Order: sequence, then C-alpha cells, then structure tokens
Amino acid sequence: MSEAAVQHVPDDRPVGRLALVREFWAYFSENRGAVLGLVFFLSIIIVAIFADFIAPHLPNEQYRDAFLRPPFWQDGGSWAFPLGTDAVGRDILSRLIHGARYSLFIGCVVVSIALVSGVVLGLVAGFFRGRIDTAIMRLMDIILAFPSLLLALVLVAILGPSLINAMIAIAIVQQPHYVRLTRAAVMGEMSRDYVTAARVIGVPRPRLMFVTILPNCMAPLIVQAALSFSTAILDAAALGFLGMGAQPPTPEWGTMLAEAREFILRAWWVVTLPGCAILLTVLAINLMGDGLRDALDPKLKRS
Repeated sequence: MSEAAVQHVPDDRPVGRLALVREFWAYFSENRGAVLGLVFFLSIIIVAIFADFIAPHLPNEQYRDAFLRPPFWQDGGSWAFPLGTDAVGRDILSRLIHGARYSLFIGCVVVSIALVSGVVLGLVAGFFRGRIDTAIMRLMDIILAFPSLLLALVLVAILGPSLINAMIAIAIVQQPHYVRLTRAAVMGEMSRDYVTAARVIGVPRPRLMFVTILPNCMAPLIVQAALSFSTAILDAAALGFLGMGAQPPTPEWGTMLAEAREFILRAWWVVTLPGCAILLTVLAINLMGDGLRDALDPKLKRS
C-alpha cells in the first residue's frame, strides 16, 4: 500500500499541472479579444526576433531618390517601399519592423525592474508592518501623487535624455503599483493556516516570505505586469516623441512620430503608421491582460 502510494504521487503532479494549464486556457480562450491580442502579440514577437530577415531594407539606410514616397497603393508609390519612406528616404516598413524590437525590449526591461523591486518592497512592507510598512508606503504615496508622465519627464531630465534613462524613469513610476498589490496580497495571506503552521515549525523568515507566501500572491501581479507592459510602451513612445527617450536615428516608434511632426499635412503615412503600430500593440496587450484577469481571478470563474 505504502509503495503504491509513494509511486502514485509523482505521477499525479504532471497530470495536475496539465489540468491547471487546460483550465487556464479554457477560461482565457472564452475571451475572444484576449485570444486575438495573444495572436497579435506573438506575431509582434516573431517579427521582432526575425526583423533582420523580414525587413526589406536596413532601418537607417537612406535613399536619396525616394524622399517622402507614399505607400504602394497611392500614386507615386512603389513596391520597393510598401509603406512609403520618410523625409530622408528611409523605408517606413523596415523602421517599424525594427522598432518592434525596441518596444518589446522597453516593455521587458521596465516590467522586470518595476516588478522585482516592487515585489520585494511590498513583501517587506506587508510582512513586517509597523514603521517599515509606513515608511515604504508613504514613499510610494509621494510617487503616486505626481502625474506619471510628468514624473518620468522630470527623472529623465535629471538623468539625461536616452533610452536607458527613460526605461529607468518609467520603471520608478510604475513601481508603486506592484508595491501596493504585493502588500495587500501578503497581508491577506498572513492570517492563513499554512503561514501559521510554517511559523510554528520554525521556517526562516526569508523562506517564509519568498517561498511560502509569495507564490500565492502572483496572480494579481501577473495581470498587473501584462497591463504595465503596454503602459511602458506608451510612456516610452511619449518620452521619445518629446525628445527625452530614444534619440534619432533610432527606429523607435515614438521617436519616429517626433521626427515626422512637421510632415503631418504633406505625408500622412510618416505619422499615421507609427501611431497605428503603437495603438495596435498596446490594444493587443491590454486585451491579453483582460483575458489573464478572467483566467486567474477565481471570483470571475464560473463553477
């Protein structure tokens, strides 16, 4: 009996995990918008990875005989430049494809920095409470008191305009959301029986915090990370548009918008196409975030 029971336990674990994955996908796939957002987002990832092979031209290559050439479906357009060219003869399609790399890179770096630092601070605040909790939360309240983009602008102005400094500033602005979410989740878990049992048997504090409690607080953090990814792309594009983010000739979508401002009336494609790329990417990520919320929040699951 005991040998059979021991042999049966490992076999159940993969089956249990597979059942959880199937349950997650069942709830996620009920939201058609989330599925469409996932497909589009995966397409953006593939395009970013294989940008060097997909893009018809180099992103910064200039063609002196093709200034402000319109897309192929308009008079004067050419299949050599399917989405037209900008004011210095660079292919718009190639710059958009390579710009996807920068957008994904920005989102990954910003979310990683904000998530890791925010989770650690929120975990410490919710676990220890008292003066530590008060100090951390008052600092977060000060950050939240400023408009996010304005605070990011101030930080970039202090650090200096560059893509790296813009990502650091955006991560600092997004950090309080993770701190508050983590703190609330930890405070809800502290009264659970498994935490009390772990304390009774003498589990060390770091293990209790990061191994016992934190995994049970991840569901809202995953949803927040997905939504923050799109916010990071938007904020980076805004900073690039204001000249405080990625600097020319970097093919970042916000920087492309900034370079095309004076040609809005003459060449609509140099402004509209980067704007559509930002819009569709952010919309896809937000739709994915809604699907993750539906799949991970037990309150929204139907029995």
